[in-house]
Amino acid sequence: MLSDHVLSAAEVDRIDPGSLGRVAVLMGGMSPEREVSLSSGSGVLEALRSRGVDAEGFDPAEQPVEALRGRFDRAFIALHGRYGEDGTIQGVLEYLRIPYTGPGVCASAVAMDKDLTRRLWREAGLPVARGRCAKSADEAAAILAELGADLVVKPVADGSSIGVSKLSGADEAVLGKAVEEVLARGEGALVEERIFGRELTIAIVSGRALPVIEIRAPEGDYDYHNKYFGNAVAYDCPARLTEAQDAAVRAAAEKAFAAIGARGWARADLMLRPDGSFVLLEINTSPGMTPHSLVPMAARAVGVDYAGLCLYLAAHAALDYPEPRADKARAAQA
Repeated sequence: MLSDHVLSAAEVDRIDPGSLGRVAVLMGGMSPEREVSLSSGSGVLEALRSRGVDAEGFDPAEQPVEALRGRFDRAFIALHGRYGEDGTIQGVLEYLRIPYTGPGVCASAVAMDKDLTRRLWREAGLPVARGRCAKSADEAAAILAELGADLVVKPVADGSSIGVSKLSGADEAVLGKAVEEVLARGEGALVEERIFGRELTIAIVSGRALPVIEIRAPEGDYDYHNKYFGNAVAYDCPARLTEAQDAAVRAAAEKAFAAIGARGWARADLMLRPDGSFVLLEINTSPGMTPHSLVPMAARAVGVDYAGLCLYLAAHAALDYPEPRADKARAAQA
């Protein structure tokens, strides 16, 4: 059933583009995902303008963020990775009192830390893969004994599959090298059991899950190139699931979104095992908006085109604290 989504063409049509004021589309930035962010931001900017929104691109790597003050009424965050979806730019926008798209400061920071996210999800009763953080390649033997030889090694705080190694039948040398490569990036290394099955992703908008997408990548390798630049990946939207499976994974995605205190939008990634069980892998709080991106695909499945999605997200920009606490205190004393 697709009738229970808060995102709809009728809802988008009710938005007055002029009411959004001047919108800054934040793109580029300083993370390794800069190239993808520029693609996302360019698409969002064009889409908003096509809907009559007064929008302008803004690259924090080329302009001081202080230049946002007084020029814009809200911000569409199309930044990816460090400084863009880890709570940093969200905190700046809170300080500048500029409402922005996506989750707030705390939720963004939590989601960027994959290990912290999975621990919070486990506490919330959500299924996650077995795993642990590694601080040294010397831990390889202990990890193999605990998790087995089929593993995924990933940076704790990077996205777009950057720095990820998928290992089959790994020994100490292979695992140790993969851990060292992540640690050399100056980040923690998260090692998880490798789940073999169907790769699913679910967009969550305003707290509700959109149709589930199944990603069918060559040999199951949904890497950086396949995500953004290749044409070898096939997608099923909606995914071919039983009604019970569809309901279960969508409910889990919504619960995962709520468990980190998210608002606005995000995209959760899951793996579905052959026996029907599943695990949550991670949640992206500033999903891609490139021609290959998945949230626009899910939006189309409920009758909302790319420009309509951008308009809806921009219209729902918000602040963690709509009024400064000092203003509230002065109002209470008046």
